Amino acid sequence: MAKWIVCCAWPYVNTIPHLGTFIHLLSADVFTRYLRMKGEEVVSVTGSDEHGTPIEVEAIKLRVKPKDITDKYHSMILQLLEKYRIEFTNYTRTENPVHVRYVREVFEKIYRNGYISVKEVVLPYCGNCKRFLPDRFLEGKCPYCGFEAARGDQCDECGRVLEPLDLVNPRCVFCKSSPELKATKHWFFDLPRFADKIKEYLDSNPRLPPNARNFSYRWLQEGLRPRAVTRDNRWGIPAPFPGSEDKTIYVWFEAVLGYVSAVIEWSERTGDHELWKSLWFDPEVRNVHFIGKDNIPFHTIIFPSLLMATHDPYILPWQVSSTEFILYESQKFSKSRKVGIWVDETLELGDPDTWRFALMMMRPEKKDVNFTWRDFISHVNAELNDIFGNFIYRTLKFIWRYFDGRIPEAGRLDGDDEELRGEISSATIEFDRLMEELKLRDSLSLVVDLARKGNHYLSIKEPWHRIVDEPHEAANSLFLSAQLVGTLAILSYPFIPSKSEEIVRQLGLDPCEYIRWENVGKESLRPGHGISEPRPLFRKIDWKEIENFLAKRGSSGG
Repeated sequence: MAKWIVCCAWPYVNTIPHLGTFIHLLSADVFTRYLRMKGEEVVSVTGSDEHGTPIEVEAIKLRVKPKDITDKYHSMILQLLEKYRIEFTNYTRTENPVHVRYVREVFEKIYRNGYISVKEVVLPYCGNCKRFLPDRFLEGKCPYCGFEAARGDQCDECGRVLEPLDLVNPRCVFCKSSPELKATKHWFFDLPRFADKIKEYLDSNPRLPPNARNFSYRWLQEGLRPRAVTRDNRWGIPAPFPGSEDKTIYVWFEAVLGYVSAVIEWSERTGDHELWKSLWFDPEVRNVHFIGKDNIPFHTIIFPSLLMATHDPYILPWQVSSTEFILYESQKFSKSRKVGIWVDETLELGDPDTWRFALMMMRPEKKDVNFTWRDFISHVNAELNDIFGNFIYRTLKFIWRYFDGRIPEAGRLDGDDEELRGEISSATIEFDRLMEELKLRDSLSLVVDLARKGNHYLSIKEPWHRIVDEPHEAANSLFLSAQLVGTLAILSYPFIPSKSEEIVRQLGLDPCEYIRWENVGKESLRPGHGISEPRPLFRKIDWKEIENFLAKRGSSGG
């Protein structure tokens, strides 16, 4: 039995997450459920990313405290996670005292180890606002792609990581004036000293997806440079270096350390303050990260380098599942322009499992995916309802009607029967392989395809006709179809847990006992076992519902 740390990119709590952010939380939950179903030992962690300039900018504009904003959205996210049954061993926040303490301890250690140096640098300063302009306090034109609204830390259009001085025609986000340049001190992490070790780590890790590998190698080829770990903003973790009393730690350097601090916090809650080391210091433990492609370098270069710089025996990321972007009508999500869908809106159109299914079917594992309402309806109506749900309901309804709600006994099987048995067995093996490779969308597609084969099998066997003249043939087909229903219930559990449990209950079984990997692909429903009266599992969504939803929010859909 393997041990796992499942990590998810921390949602930034200046607003409710949109679907592009939410899919990482959902992916982590899907993979965690799969591992636990197999009996693996898993600690899953993430939390609300509360610090940094975007929240401080918003707080200044609203004339409130930054924590007022983060408290509000942290609470809302916890409620949404509960509704969606997205469960973490520890969903925490970066304002947690354990995280603050750990981050300061790590940077004190890195400083003592000689990887932090202080430099005087010239940075944009707004004479109007009487403040330096780090990160999101500054906006301007991206020097790489020409995007006019790039920020001082990253271009949202091309994804390049930037420094404030990289921007063309920069301006203060508060007063829109052009900044002057002014000298100040900052503390820098000596990232170039880890270039060889990072290359060795990348070379020895064949599990990284192509986008993470290629992006990381490109960073190395361009040459790593020292990175400032301090900022001049007030909302953040106070820097621990001598003379840095007026500085805070750059949010991206402290947030990635949250994967460790969240496990430490969980460890302390158990009463065993050293328990976390049995995970983060054990080379046999696998830590997996679910992130977006724009966060790749922070997880494959900066985070591993920080861990190495402590001189402690931390394990490095075993796998980084870095998805491409989800677009909405071919545009990036934008709350201000009402482009996209936010998680608090979704339940107006369907239950949580419906959205879990649709989002996993759209998961952008290899390329950007454009969310359209036509695709959403197709996934829900055609795949979830007409293929998956229809096979289960047909099977159980036939058993209820023709065999008094009891699993029939199978006799001698023919070629079609044996072929279905083989399909169940091979699909189970393939599903396991795909999930191990973090190909969650392909895994769910396989489940739908297996249900499709079940529908085809029923169409060939026609138990509704054979029950009169060849009842043994009808018994055979419904016995095997019932076994397939059981397997589908287990395979679908990581994706649609509530509906999976409902399927198991309709089979007359206890979900806690039945939903285990040891039962998948097995003919564990014995002849004579009684099922519950079947009910349809899903409902279709029509265009009128979509139109009403879009009209209510004042936007259009594709």
